Amino acid sequence: MIQDLHRVMQLIEGEWRNTHVLVIGDIMLDRYIWGDVERVSPEAPVPIVRAVHRTERPGGAANVAMNLAGLGAKASLFGFCGQDADGESLQVCLEKADVSAHMTSVETHPTTTKLRIVAGQQQMLRLDTERTEEYSAEAYEDLIAKVEAGILSADAIVLSDYAKGVLSENVCQRVIEKAREQGIPVLVDPKQQSLTRYRGATTICPNLNELSVATNVTAKDLNTILSAGQTIISELGLDCLTVTLSEKGIALLRPDTKTISPAVARQVFDVSGAGDTVIATLALAMASGLEMETAIQLANVAAGIVVSKVGTVPIMRDELLTSLMPEIELQAREKVLPADRLKTRVSAWRSSGESVVFTNGCFDLLHLGHITMLEDARRQGDRLIVGVNSDASVSRLKGPTRPMVGQRERAYVLAALAAVDAVVIFDEPTPLQLIEALRPDVIVKGGDYKEETVVGAKEVRSWGGRVKIVPIVEGFSTTRLIAKATAPALH
Repeated sequence: MIQDLHRVMQLIEGEWRNTHVLVIGDIMLDRYIWGDVERVSPEAPVPIVRAVHRTERPGGAANVAMNLAGLGAKASLFGFCGQDADGESLQVCLEKADVSAHMTSVETHPTTTKLRIVAGQQQMLRLDTERTEEYSAEAYEDLIAKVEAGILSADAIVLSDYAKGVLSENVCQRVIEKAREQGIPVLVDPKQQSLTRYRGATTICPNLNELSVATNVTAKDLNTILSAGQTIISELGLDCLTVTLSEKGIALLRPDTKTISPAVARQVFDVSGAGDTVIATLALAMASGLEMETAIQLANVAAGIVVSKVGTVPIMRDELLTSLMPEIELQAREKVLPADRLKTRVSAWRSSGESVVFTNGCFDLLHLGHITMLEDARRQGDRLIVGVNSDASVSRLKGPTRPMVGQRERAYVLAALAAVDAVVIFDEPTPLQLIEALRPDVIVKGGDYKEETVVGAKEVRSWGGRVKIVPIVEGFSTTRLIAKATAPALH
């Protein structure tokens, strides 16, 4: 369970789109040849892979930026690439993903490229093109100048170190110092045997093997290695240490406390890129002021999504929302949404192949007729949205004595129903504007309507949807309930 689910949903469905994260580190191009194996080579005891198709994706620090963009945030990427075709391909991939790339091209190093040959879900071979020697002083100064220009608009910074030479001690310290001056959190994904070059960062996020190397403690003894990790926090001036534990989850270490957030159970196909997803999610959470305990819970959910994919594939916001739906459905508060956030949630439903049903009404004094209509409406698709007239709108329709129940209470009561997936309050005379924004697959109204009188009927049919009139339950109405409640008592 996510501790602060309400705040998390506000961030994912809205505020993250205005969050800016800088990613600095080793930028790579991940290439894949996907194929089938049907026989062994007669020339040598190796499988013959028949190539079927090829793909290429940003990798390394670029994959962190891709995860940030996939979650809806603004991502700026800084690092080096070669003056070659691979560098140009990388730039094109990043532009398509709306990542703002500020790469310094250098003559001395090629663009770091990893070519993986995959048959089925098994990686058969990886071929790397790289030089890991340090870059020239001029190249580093150009990089630092670009980063310092971007820091002023940043909400968080990620140092993504793949030990390819970009994150020298000088680069790390100058970036960390500048970020500290601005009060910007810095997260580090390390690949160095010593973590000293990252001193002063907000948190370092090693995996268990990386922490084992840094502390010289065997990874087999979890409690001892985590205790050794705690000593690093004060030695390096960190706020905390965040350790990924593979199938065990994520450990949050502070000088005096250890917290382990269990992994979200998923079928694991490929762990490559999972660390990039974790640090991207943590960066957004920290930039937004979430408690670290909540941040690592969310990062665990995100990691569980990407390990179920083959290859280095970034997470998408809709996937994260879909994974959180079981928790959302248990809390009425999380189903009452403003229209802009509801559009984001509808996008997540549709990305999962779910159809959307819409109905609307005042729902003043909820009764059996309402319940039956809503349950009938829910059966018309996978998700049901209920539009609720605001108090002002009800007064205009029903008179100054209505509603009997305020809009917030009406919305929450509806949201508590199992048949209802989302509730949105509208103030307009009709829900037409809302229908056009949400583009439901089905509009449902009660049996006292005719299809030609249903607001939005023409519009929903124009995009391939339909209108459904469901029977009403005779003898139940809000007007009748009010009359009964206000009738003089008989003596």
